[in-house]
Amino acid sequence: MNQPITVVKLGGTEGVDFSAICKDAAEWLAQGRKLVLVHGGSAEANALGTALGAPPRFITSPSGYTSRYTDRSTLEIFLMAVKGKVNSLLVEQLQVLGVNAFGLSGLDGRVLLATRKETIQSIENGKRKIIRDDYTGKIEQVNAALLLSLLEMGYLPVIAPVACSQNGEALNVDADRAAAMVAAALGAETLLLLTAVPGLMEKFPDESSLIAHIPAAKIPAALEMAQGRMKKKILGAEEALQGGVGRVIIADGRVEKPISNALAGAGTVIG
Repeated sequence: MNQPITVVKLGGTEGVDFSAICKDAAEWLAQGRKLVLVHGGSAEANALGTALGAPPRFITSPSGYTSRYTDRSTLEIFLMAVKGKVNSLLVEQLQVLGVNAFGLSGLDGRVLLATRKETIQSIENGKRKIIRDDYTGKIEQVNAALLLSLLEMGYLPVIAPVACSQNGEALNVDADRAAAMVAAALGAETLLLLTAVPGLMEKFPDESSLIAHIPAAKIPAALEMAQGRMKKKILGAEEALQGGVGRVIIADGRVEKPISNALAGAGTVIG
């Protein structure tokens, strides 16, 4: 394909403006650009779980990363919210805009093949706990051929962060790292992580302390500085760059024309 590919990850937290992102994506596609969307859905999954009497539970790893505890019932709620609702509504918005979006998850066609984690470690009240019934995974392989075929046929792939295990089970995977793996597999020029903040801030939450550029060599220091969910974004950025992606931009998904703004220099550029 002649046109470089941009992978856009739409954060699933409250505040990210999916409507503005879809409109901007439609304009970019009309100019002949190649896009792939990967989305989160944590806010919807939290709301549905709470409504069903199964509020979300988050665990923190010994290295400080926070993730959703996903037993089988939580996995089914996650599938309903993220693959069922968020993915379908995103595809609907894009279709209304005249974009022939193709919604799928990493489970479909084994787009994202992952290894299920046999155990995960959690720190609770200062003590290390081993969890064995978790349906989360580490992505090992991306079915790039299928995604490239969809792009060649004129579809916009919209990917939910669910992977397929080696045994065919559905697994919850981190959407930032899923987007990084997809970007690397497709040889993307840019990975764009749109979230509910302007980028990485030196003094969170002071937006005036936004860091405009992080060279690849400074990623370890950025990981130390990042707090909460931002840690996974920096980790995803590092994995994308190691996989050959040209640059990663963490930018504000709450504004008008979020894709255009980020590609024009807003946010934190890594690489």
